[in-house]
Amino acid sequence: MLSALVVAGFLMAGQPARALDRTNEVFKVFQFPADQIPRIDGDTNDWNIVPESYVIGSDQLVDDNGKHQLSDHSTPKVRVKVGWVKGLNRLYFLYEADDDYWDFADPGLHNDTFEVVVDGDLSGGPLIEKFSPAKPFLGQWETYFTLQGAHAQNYHIFTPAESKDWCMVWGPAQWLKELPYANAAQKYEFKPGESGHYVLEFWLTPFDYAGAEGPPRAVESKLSENKLIGLSFAVIDYDDVHSGDTNNGFWNLSRHHTMYGQADQLCLFKLMPLEPFLQPRIQAQWSFQVVDMERRLVAFKDQSVGEIKSWHWDFGDGETSTEQNPIHTYHKPDHYVVVLDVAGPTGKSRRSKVWDVAVK
Repeated sequence: MLSALVVAGFLMAGQPARALDRTNEVFKVFQFPADQIPRIDGDTNDWNIVPESYVIGSDQLVDDNGKHQLSDHSTPKVRVKVGWVKGLNRLYFLYEADDDYWDFADPGLHNDTFEVVVDGDLSGGPLIEKFSPAKPFLGQWETYFTLQGAHAQNYHIFTPAESKDWCMVWGPAQWLKELPYANAAQKYEFKPGESGHYVLEFWLTPFDYAGAEGPPRAVESKLSENKLIGLSFAVIDYDDVHSGDTNNGFWNLSRHHTMYGQADQLCLFKLMPLEPFLQPRIQAQWSFQVVDMERRLVAFKDQSVGEIKSWHWDFGDGETSTEQNPIHTYHKPDHYVVVLDVAGPTGKSRRSKVWDVAVK
C-alpha cells in the first residue's frame, strides 16, 4: 500500500529533525502538474494519475484505543491520498471510506470524522491550549485566543457533513476553513445509520502563523519540492447515535492519540517532485533577478527540465552567452525580450519572456 522513503531523504532535505513519530519512514505527497490540478467536486477521476505507492490505507493506521482489530467488519476501510501543486501553498486530499454504519445525524461533534493536523514548517510543539506550558500563567481562554492553532492547525472534518460546516477548525481562527484558504466537496448516497461508500475531496492552506486576529498577520507555509512537513490524520468512528460522546474507534497514522494537539507527534511527509511519467523529456525554463539596478546587472538562472547538454542565451540587446547561469550587464535602460535555447539527447526547447526583464 504505502511506500516509505528512507530517513536519509529527510536528512538530505536540510531541515532540523524534531521528535516526530514514525521517523523511520517519510510519507509522500504527490505533485500534480499545473494543468492537472484536481477539481474539488467529489469526483475521484482527477486522482487516477496518483500511483498506488502514495496511498495510505487502513493497514497503516494504528487503533490507539484497542477496541477493534483491522479485520473487524465494523472498522472503516479507508484510502487517503495527499497532493500538492508547485507554486501553490495548498495541500490536496482525497479521502475514501467504506463503513457499515455512518453516524452523522447529530448537529454537534458526535459525527464520523476525518481529523487532519498539519505543521507546515515542522516547528513542533503544542497546538491545543490544554497542552500549552503557558496555560498556567495565561489561563485557559487567553491561551486559547493567543496560541491555539497558531503554528500548526487541526481540522476536525465531519464525514459526512450534513446541514453543518464541512469541518471544525480547532481554535479561534475559523477563517482557515473558508475560501480562499480551503475548499471541500463530498459525495455519498447513504442516510444516517446506513452503510456505504464515502468520498471527500478538499484542500487546505498550511500556515506558519495563523492567529485569532485573522488573515492580515497570517503567514502561509511555503511549499516547495523536497520540503518536509509535519502531518497526521485520524479516523474517528461512531456506530450508535445514542452513545453520547463515546466513539466506536479511533485510528491514527501517528502512534500517539494526542497528535491532535502535539505537533511533535506528527509524521514526516515529503513534497515530491513530478513523477517521471509526468515530466517532459526536455523543456526550457528560466528565472532572473536584478542584482544591481544602478549597474543594470541581472543574474539569470536556468530552471530547465530534462537532460541538457547546451545552453544559448539571447539577452535581447545583441549579446549572448552559452553559460548555464550567466550574469549580464545591460548598457541602457529598456525592457528586453530574453530567449533561452537548450538542447540535449532528447531534443531542443526554447523559452522566451517578453519584457519581463526591465532595467532603468
